[in-house]
Amino acid sequence: MSGDSDEDEGRAVASSTISPPLDWKFSQVFGERMVGEEVQEVDIISAIEFDKSGDHLATGDRGGRVVLFERTDARTHGSRKDLERQDYQFSRHAEFRYKTEFQSHEPEFDYLKSLEIEEKINKVRWCQAANGALFLLSTNDKTIKYWKVQEKKVKQVSEMNLDASMIVGNGCNGTSTTSGPRLGLSNGCARSNFNYLSNDLSFPPGGFPSLRLPVVVTSQEKSLVARCGRIYTHAHDYHINSISNNSDGETFISADDLRINLWNLEISTQSFNIVDVKPTNMEDLTEVITSAEFHPIQCNMLAYSSSKGSIRLIDLRQSALCDSHSKLFENHEAPASRSFFTEIIASISDVKFAKDGRHILSRDYMTLKLWDINMDSTPVATFQVHEYLRPKLCDLYENDSIFDKFECCLSGDGFRVATGSYSNLFRVFGCVPGSDEATILEASKNPMRKQVQNPTRTSRSLGSFTRGMRRGAENPNVDANGNTFDSTTKSLHLAWHPTENLIACAAANSLYMYYA
Repeated sequence: MSGDSDEDEGRAVASSTISPPLDWKFSQVFGERMVGEEVQEVDIISAIEFDKSGDHLATGDRGGRVVLFERTDARTHGSRKDLERQDYQFSRHAEFRYKTEFQSHEPEFDYLKSLEIEEKINKVRWCQAANGALFLLSTNDKTIKYWKVQEKKVKQVSEMNLDASMIVGNGCNGTSTTSGPRLGLSNGCARSNFNYLSNDLSFPPGGFPSLRLPVVVTSQEKSLVARCGRIYTHAHDYHINSISNNSDGETFISADDLRINLWNLEISTQSFNIVDVKPTNMEDLTEVITSAEFHPIQCNMLAYSSSKGSIRLIDLRQSALCDSHSKLFENHEAPASRSFFTEIIASISDVKFAKDGRHILSRDYMTLKLWDINMDSTPVATFQVHEYLRPKLCDLYENDSIFDKFECCLSGDGFRVATGSYSNLFRVFGCVPGSDEATILEASKNPMRKQVQNPTRTSRSLGSFTRGMRRGAENPNVDANGNTFDSTTKSLHLAWHPTENLIACAAANSLYMYYA
């Protein structure tokens, strides 16, 4: 009897901790498109990342630009306690504003391989801030760059040594040397024509009695300056798909299709190869690396995923070259349900650690899976995202949509997960045991226009994988919830604020933010 009562009490506690589904609302949009406006390829967002504090957000695009946003609500009005003293109404959600942008990468050409290297930003990762400056890593297919962004006071030249009467030729108009500050450039040079210094200057007999250097004054005007501190290059033969900072604040990894390299942030000329899956004979190649991520707490642990749908957890303390893994997370599909597309849709496009490092979230084409690092036999939860597309896999293969790489993210408290989909939709699932939260939102100013009516979540069981296989098959352009399906519009990239229920989601060149 006591055992039954303990079990009932445990269920009651578990059910009491399940929070109701979040009510998502539109917050902001940057780069909103007008109706009928054509999107330029270079403006499409290709990477999103919040920093650890949540005060800054970075995006990268296909044109090689990195755009930074900063939080305004907390910084503008002070702390919550100060606002309570002033009886000021505190903003319920984080708000951001444009901060600055810079050109991170330019298109290049590899003459040895006759290969064009596009400027598209694949990943952006924040590093530790220091002395009021922001630091971040950005990478395209081949080159990783380390950026420092900080405010600097503009320096201007206020006085010159030359008198107007000494200047002849070129039709230069004389101006007084002490007539006040001159308008300066960001690099400290005055906007004036210095071509006359070589030939158009007449020296008086005996020369100048004294030489006075130009006077440079620092104005109160400030400008944000982005400076590339280091360039990490010539370490990858294949396209870089991931970079990840280590919790030690000193190292990071970069991964391509066949190798993972370990770098020190201070050293750009040398890296260490820690994972190499390249076979002696390339004809024996069966899988490639698709994503890699450092453990958020333990600096010796990292996970990487493969095109076969497996996740390997490795320990850097075991050996210099981590050919063997500590744990293998793999979910085998029943042989009877295998098809031509099985391996393609099993490929994992993204992996993320939960904030506490206990769970790993992975995204393949059809599902979102949550793994417990202490249990590698089966995922603790499987969330159906694209099950309604199973009857259309042949069409998706023909137009290459089946190779789209959707990202995933977890909330800071670990209670929810999110990922993108087609028709500019993204989905939010509750991952607490017993939760049936499954919300579908549209990347627009009206996110709740489309709602999930039948949550598609399984826990520890793949039985419903095949049972719900044919949903949405009646109309090839309608998903399981009666919504129209458009494979040309998709939400590939999204990020969850580290401490609040705030999601940033990219739809082509527009950045949408939603809060709950």
